[in-house]
Amino acid sequence: MRVGLFIPCYVDQFYPQIGVATLELLEKLGCEVHFPLNQTCCGQPMANSGFEHLTGGCNSLFIDNFEGFDYIVCPSGSCTLHIKEHLHEEKREDKASTIRKRVYELTEFLTDVLKVENLEANFPHRVGLHQSCHGQRGLKLAQMTELNAPFFSKPEQLLKQVKQLDLVSLSRKDECCGFGGTFCVTEEAISVRMGQDRVKDHEDKNVEFITGGDMSCLMHLEGILRRQQSPVKVIHIAEILNSTVK
Repeated sequence: MRVGLFIPCYVDQFYPQIGVATLELLEKLGCEVHFPLNQTCCGQPMANSGFEHLTGGCNSLFIDNFEGFDYIVCPSGSCTLHIKEHLHEEKREDKASTIRKRVYELTEFLTDVLKVENLEANFPHRVGLHQSCHGQRGLKLAQMTELNAPFFSKPEQLLKQVKQLDLVSLSRKDECCGFGGTFCVTEEAISVRMGQDRVKDHEDKNVEFITGGDMSCLMHLEGILRRQQSPVKVIHIAEILNSTVK
């Protein structure tokens, strides 16, 4: 199983340890992982701001880097969803279509493709899970609480396999954190207030860590936590699933 590792640009620049954790985790689970060195931004920021017509270069480069892999795995729901829904190139639409079907968010890949049921991970801490909107509502990684339907959560399914991890039950478990990409720039005050509300729900449950599958959301929450001088930390789910106690 040849896996292409797709790392979001903000992870590459600010949180490289998440890319390393994702690589190590996939290799532990038997995948042959490759990291195309020429990969850059997938084009999501431009598309979210109304400039999708300027993402042609990003699309072309993505196809150059990731065609030929059995699967493409990304530790980000928002970037994964962008590729699934927006990767196109007129002259190579057949290759773009194949890639769109082969790209997976990390927890989606672990549960749906590898069907992981026994993780050798250990994280002795009290943890709250932030379910990002792109992952939940776009990729269907978890059921939305406003729907009268059976509950499921792929991230929770994996976290419950981690030894000694105490996963708390939040009051509003699928509420948006307010990041929203460029929304946090154009609507700063609303974004901050939403983030404060999201942080309070975790703090009320006395968590030590907030985790999730989108570091963009966690970065937003991390900024609020630091400004409030809160002892709560953020950690990407890949880091927890890859963790061991030495």
